[in-house]
Amino acid sequence: MSSQNAFIKAIGPVWNYEIYTIEQNPITLGTLTTGLMLLLCGLYFSKVISRKLSAKVLIRLGMDKGNMATIESLSYYFFLVFFTMIALNLAGLPLTIFTVFGGAFAIGVGFGSQNIINNFISGIILMIERPIKVGDFIELNENLVQVDRIGMRSTTIKAFGNKHIIVPNSTFLNKEVINWTHDDDYIRISLKVGVAYGSDVDQVEAILIESLKDFSGALAHRKPLVIFDNFGESSLDFQLYFWIQLKDILDQRMILSGLRFKVYELFKENSIVIAFPQRDLHLHSNGPLPVELFSVGSKGELSSASFNSPKV
Repeated sequence: MSSQNAFIKAIGPVWNYEIYTIEQNPITLGTLTTGLMLLLCGLYFSKVISRKLSAKVLIRLGMDKGNMATIESLSYYFFLVFFTMIALNLAGLPLTIFTVFGGAFAIGVGFGSQNIINNFISGIILMIERPIKVGDFIELNENLVQVDRIGMRSTTIKAFGNKHIIVPNSTFLNKEVINWTHDDDYIRISLKVGVAYGSDVDQVEAILIESLKDFSGALAHRKPLVIFDNFGESSLDFQLYFWIQLKDILDQRMILSGLRFKVYELFKENSIVIAFPQRDLHLHSNGPLPVELFSVGSKGELSSASFNSPKV
């Protein structure tokens, strides 16, 4: 007991050391330490409660992933402010302390924290207005990516190959964003194919429509469309438009790949030739072209024969 009393007596002056006075309320090292510990506990419990709310309550209400992530983030901020107020009250720190911190914070903004504030406010706007939400498929640098998480400062984007891209929140408010699944996850895609000149175009159209029958990737209740797109240099160009349900980044590529296999087999069965580039070569000369042929004998000797081709 004597050693404990000696420790308390020794630490007492340090614990009660007055750092600042606000409205005749002394702010000591002890009150700041207590407030910091309570704030860290509030931070932990805010994260735990918001996650439990999402995992236990929102799932049972049948909310989609995007709505759940938005409510989870907003509830986290709410509980964080709530526990911060409680921590300040229990530590005996007056709310006017925010005046001091606010002044320092304003100076910090002037020295370069504008981007931090901008991205934080942008994150709040993204969660409330929801131009994008967790689970949405968007175009970023002409690549299809999926929104994985919307944080306080940045948004995490998941790309093909499980690569994660960190994008500042303000980017989505300052630039044009193409959201493929803003309202629902149904999208229309197309398959391009070129057939040889002389092919029966009506038969090609019928085969393309037939390729979608009993094809698991395409939505049966959405009518497909075949467009005779162009008279190409070496082919008659068609586009088959149809609807799919986008659940994963690879869905579009896998569905198009499977459909190409099926279209190829149907064309093969019906003797429809898939076109390839063809070129006619014309040679213009004033006389015959010299031609030289080489052959290798049984003993490895090289012999040649020369003659002139007919005039072209």
